[in-house]
Amino acid sequence: MSDMERNLIMAGRTMACVPQVIDLRPVYHRKEERIRAHVILCWLALLLIRIAETTARTTWNKITDELGLLTLGTFTGPAGTFRQTAGLTPAQRGILASLQIPCPKKIIQAAPAGSGQDRASA
Repeated sequence: MSDMERNLIMAGRTMACVPQVIDLRPVYHRKEERIRAHVILCWLALLLIRIAETTARTTWNKITDELGLLTLGTFTGPAGTFRQTAGLTPAQRGILASLQIPCPKKIIQAAPAGSGQDRASA
């Protein structure tokens, strides 16, 4: 079997599981250019997933499960409001490092009381 045949078989298997992997819902288009655009966007999403999987050397499900645990808390008190991320786990740090994504800052936003920012995020 040639490399091209193997790649086509792999592409067929991958496309069959795409709806479960990236949680697609049915989309119905009537115009050809919209159908083409939709197919290209789905293909780009799949390509991005495969690049992330091969770069991080783990599955997309593990990547999304681990990064889905990232949290951001908003804290309001008499001095004002601030938004802070929780500490990263070693697995989260490893995924972000392998994908060359900078770790989020510890303090995302800080606003003193009465600045209007503290009321907006409450």
